Amino acid sequence: MATEPPKPTDAELEILTALWSIGSGTVREIHTVINRRRPAEYSTLLKFMQIMTEKGLVLVDQTERAHVYTPAQPREFTQRQLAGDLLQRVFSGSAKALFVGALSASKTSKKELAELRKLLDEYEAPKK
Repeated sequence: MATEPPKPTDAELEILTALWSIGSGTVREIHTVINRRRPAEYSTLLKFMQIMTEKGLVLVDQTERAHVYTPAQPREFTQRQLAGDLLQRVFSGSAKALFVGALSASKTSKKELAELRKLLDEYEAPKK
């Protein structure tokens, strides 16, 4: 059985978020996406991408002169991985405490609350 990839650091998560937004890309393309939000050094991103490749967080296609990077896992996988880790480390495994903490951290719209209620109802419904 393959081992689960390591949880990304904050810096790695920023790079993965950029990659998820464009699908796949070169370091230059990722640099452009990140630079829209904050200044970033190209050489630092390149080093992070190399480390992330070694860790199994990204895949790299080296057939072209400019290497093309792709996230090794979809966004949803990483979100579940990080949420599960947060649930255990911070909320002692209590989904209720995590839920209340998330809702009290920022204003939640009525529409989003309705969507959450619907999701809870669907989760609670017996599987057919």
